[in-house]
Amino acid sequence: MKAELTSYNQSPRKVRLVTDMVKGKSVKDALSALAFLPKRASLPIAKLIQSAAANAKQQGIDEAALRVENITVNSAGMLVKYMPRAMGRAAPVRRRKSRVLVTLSTAK
Repeated sequence: MKAELTSYNQSPRKVRLVTDMVKGKSVKDALSALAFLPKRASLPIAKLIQSAAANAKQQGIDEAALRVENITVNSAGMLVKYMPRAMGRAAPVRRRKSRVLVTLSTAK
């Protein structure tokens, strides 16, 4: 089963630190690990995994047998603002966004 988070307001590099930790784990183990992780991205990733597990349950797949097969984090573009600098110049401020795709499969 799959679930997708399309436009999360945090840089992909920071989100990958969280997703690399739960890749390959069972859904139960991944959610318990994310519950105690002191990173901002841990709550949205946990919700995304729960959503993918709910999608699998809707199709009649046993929720206890699921594991996180793959999580990919890509860039979802960025919002570019400008910050005033010295002598009338302007410097860009890049607010990066992430796109996260979770794939669950049955444990083998």
